[in-house]
Amino acid sequence: MLLVIDAGNTNVVFAVHDGEKWRGVWRITMQAQRTSDEYAVWLLALLKMQGIAADDIEGAVIGTVVPAALYHLRTLCRQWFAVEPLLASARLDWGFSIKMDNPDEVGVDRLLNGLAAHHLYGGPLTVIDFGTATTFDVVDAEGSYCGGVIAPGINLSVEALHQAAARLPRIGIGRPAVDSVIGRNTVAAMRSGVFWGYVGLIEGIVERIRQEVGQNMKVLATGGLAPLFSEGTTVFDHVDSMLTLNGLRILAGRNPLPRLTIEKDFLTEG
Repeated sequence: MLLVIDAGNTNVVFAVHDGEKWRGVWRITMQAQRTSDEYAVWLLALLKMQGIAADDIEGAVIGTVVPAALYHLRTLCRQWFAVEPLLASARLDWGFSIKMDNPDEVGVDRLLNGLAAHHLYGGPLTVIDFGTATTFDVVDAEGSYCGGVIAPGINLSVEALHQAAARLPRIGIGRPAVDSVIGRNTVAAMRSGVFWGYVGLIEGIVERIRQEVGQNMKVLATGGLAPLFSEGTTVFDHVDSMLTLNGLRILAGRNPLPRLTIEKDFLTEG
């Protein structure tokens, strides 16, 4: 079984794949200084509920855009599962070229999304990820990563609006209760601006990408808010919440998993 860890700016997602299917997916709030022991207490209990023992884990792969969290996640794999994790980076074998000025500066989550999207859906395509930032990533017909667009995430925008404007309240994110774009009160106007503003952002950037590339492209959405925005636009061809996890799984299949060089008994005692 493969332990897959996707550590983003907001959440850390853990999942186990048995070679045929996902056996479970669990998430916890990102806290960069959360220790390996804290992760272990939480994760081992969830694995046990699914009938998975620590000894069942034969390999691990980590993808993170939070460098400060890597030490504790790597220690978790070593100390509690006795495996050395594969760390996703631009220098691994992705099976495609990264057409960027500096490939090392590209967030691995964006490369993972591109890898999984091309593998599962074919190209050319644009992947939109609704995370802490809203990213648009372009993959050509051969699967090469061509670059993309980074915009502020919707949660960041809502919080900034509340903090910067003294009389505007903090609102939840959701589709406006009525189809009218014109809000009849402050909250309704804010909800309309956030929801329909992001729909306009999505549709506008996708259309500009298509014009720049010069051909029609599939559009794939992922991230927690992807289902919400699929209600407001027809631009998405697919919505896939498992995209980044599948990217990690595919990447682990393309690269040899590293071997743990420290004895298991030492790890247990230390």
